[in-house]
Amino acid sequence: MASSTSLNGGSVSFSSQRLSNLAQQLRHYKHPPCSLDDAEEQIMEETAGKVVTQVGEVSLPGGKAEEGDKDDCDTATREAKEEIGLDPSLVNVVTVLEPFLSKHLLRVVPVIGILTDKKAFKPTPNPAEVDAVFDAPLEMFLKDENRRVEEREWMGEKYLLHSFDYETENKKYVIWGLTAGVLIRAASVVYQRPPAFLEQSPKFKFPRVVDNNTVMR
Repeated sequence: MASSTSLNGGSVSFSSQRLSNLAQQLRHYKHPPCSLDDAEEQIMEETAGKVVTQVGEVSLPGGKAEEGDKDDCDTATREAKEEIGLDPSLVNVVTVLEPFLSKHLLRVVPVIGILTDKKAFKPTPNPAEVDAVFDAPLEMFLKDENRRVEEREWMGEKYLLHSFDYETENKKYVIWGLTAGVLIRAASVVYQRPPAFLEQSPKFKFPRVVDNNTVMR
């Protein structure tokens, strides 16, 4: 059975008070409408089993909604627990970003949360889905460093495909595509500033109804 690597997210070192202020700030965040340790970290994974279309790639924990999920946040925290053993009680969910559309036409809803006790989180990757779990500084997705870009066109829309090279614990990873796009957006919201490079994301229209083709990350 194939396995994968999970990127826990991106990290930012803040004091407890600043984390509280950040949480309050993000709770008031309203994403733009769609067309009709004390670090802020992204937890990521390198996938291979469950999501065949992402085998061997770095991604954020998440997956499709299931019966019994109360909302987007419930789906995201449940999937994170199933994939990397992240206890939902350790996550302070603060906001939800605007949806993204994957190349496989899945509607992806990013959920932002703060890990309340980093030391209490002991990653336990699901061997059927995840090879490894690691985190990366969230701010790196705003910097024009270790970044490559390629112009693409999809469904008549020109956009830029961003790839970030990252090394941790003597392992090299490439964070790219949808995952990079979500992290660029999350970093922009958290740090309240745009990236130091042209983002140029594709503009897509989403269906009004959220169904089982919605993925929460």
